[in-house]
Amino acid sequence: MTDATTANQGRTDAPHMPSWMDEDAVTYAQAGVDTAEGARAVEAIKDVVHDTYRPEVVGDIGGFGGLFSIAAAKDMADPLLVSGTDGVGTKLKVAQMAGKHDTVGIDLVAMCANDILATGAEPLFFLDYVAIGKLKAEAVAEIVAGIGEGCKQAGCALVGGEMAEHPGVMDPDDYDLSGFCVGVVDRPRMLDPESVREGDVLIGMASSGLHSNGYSLARKVCVEGITHYELRIAREELGGESLQEALLAPTRIYVKPVRAVLDACPGAVRSLAHITGGGITENLNRALGAGVDAEVDLGTWPVPAIASYVCAAAHLGEAEALKTFNMGLGMVLIVDPARADEVEAALAEAGEATYRVGRIVAGAGEVRYANEGALYGYEG
Repeated sequence: MTDATTANQGRTDAPHMPSWMDEDAVTYAQAGVDTAEGARAVEAIKDVVHDTYRPEVVGDIGGFGGLFSIAAAKDMADPLLVSGTDGVGTKLKVAQMAGKHDTVGIDLVAMCANDILATGAEPLFFLDYVAIGKLKAEAVAEIVAGIGEGCKQAGCALVGGEMAEHPGVMDPDDYDLSGFCVGVVDRPRMLDPESVREGDVLIGMASSGLHSNGYSLARKVCVEGITHYELRIAREELGGESLQEALLAPTRIYVKPVRAVLDACPGAVRSLAHITGGGITENLNRALGAGVDAEVDLGTWPVPAIASYVCAAAHLGEAEALKTFNMGLGMVLIVDPARADEVEAALAEAGEATYRVGRIVAGAGEVRYANEGALYGYEG
């Protein structure tokens, strides 16, 4: 039998190899993938991963799958697993321009954990996917450190992930992130939009800024064409922060304060909305059942300086702003009016500032606004 090497000798149709390669072998490293650097990156993140572990974690990273015991679910009447997946979007471009990668991991966890929290679920474990043009262990460790911090804030374990090097597909300094979160909720305690009633109260929880949405617009009007130096200049209109600081403020993770309220005030919260892409207008309606609207009173909460700054730079009117950015509300709880004071007290106990931002009225599952023109008029 003739081996493949012999068979190819003298062929004129064989592919032409670049001059820097020898005739006999092309390694994975020569193709642009450094497996040794990948192993170094895994070693660099081990401590971060271990710091997120809960007692239910079985085994360690490095296996083919992450293991997590759900024995505690046997005490629930009807346990439901809740899953969510998301990314950080073009906020990553700001991080790459700034050379600051330690906060976008928090954003990644927040986008997933806050979503599954909307059902009343407790996040249990998290997995990440890091796609990168050229793997550098230090840069990946910085990103994963943020993911680990986010997991600690959410109370979930980082049980696994993937680092994929994509030479020829992505630029060497480019990367993208995806996250996957799984939680559990007991069906009798699940938050249900169909339980929302006319007269219920809207309680808003403050955002930390733009969170992880609207960055294609924010970058276009605030970042494109400016230098690294200009990105770092302190700006009076941002309360003394730079654009870099304001734009890279990590998304708030609401799991612990909201879960504390759900435990302390069972049945008081009917439904809740995580305000992400689409703003208040296109997220609060997702927490409504048939036959009701959410009426939001503009001017009843503070708008972050960065949101005002971006909206002014883009010349956005109120309606467009409210369906693009969170405008200062990262989470909205829909609460039994007889127990609104109780919920606010429990949130205050958890260290949260809250705002009564509206009410539930008869309608068709939509968001409407009162006090139009007053969005930026909060006086405290």
